[in-house]
Amino acid sequence: MEKITSIALLFIALAINAQEKLVSYAGITNFEASIPLFEEVKATNEKTTCILITKTGDIACWINIKDFKFKRNLMEEHFNKNYMESNRYPRAFFKGTIEKFDLNNLTSEFRPYQINGKITIRGRTKKMTIKGTLKRVDNGVEIQSEFPLNTDDFRIEIPFIVRSKIAKNVNTQIVCVLK
Repeated sequence: MEKITSIALLFIALAINAQEKLVSYAGITNFEASIPLFEEVKATNEKTTCILITKTGDIACWINIKDFKFKRNLMEEHFNKNYMESNRYPRAFFKGTIEKFDLNNLTSEFRPYQINGKITIRGRTKKMTIKGTLKRVDNGVEIQSEFPLNTDDFRIEIPFIVRSKIAKNVNTQIVCVLK
């Protein structure tokens, strides 16, 4: 009888542990570094991975740089080879904590949260505080966040010839549905 009880408790513990983590493998990350009157500098990555630990509010996201898609192949090639050096630095990471996160307080309406963490791009790490919104959706949580990134913080060099056509402050947006 004790063995059956122990096995049942083990399965319950495993099921509870599995519920403490929500994951998305198909989050969307957009960025735009356009300057008015010049060609649009914009890309989308639809393979952003995010993990949320519901018990603590810890969140981690990572992106394969080569998964960013541009309108023009030449822009994508320059982005990967010259700006991001994606063969050398293949991923970008964010790891942080959603302040005052409580899964039980989420509703079907977006609520604002502050997210404190560190972002690593091109081997350079920077502390960040970003604002995000979260809401409960079918079987999970949707998170949205918009924040600027400065190319100088990650030593992304913009060649002089195109410097006036590409913004140093890159508007970044992430949308993930974690289940």
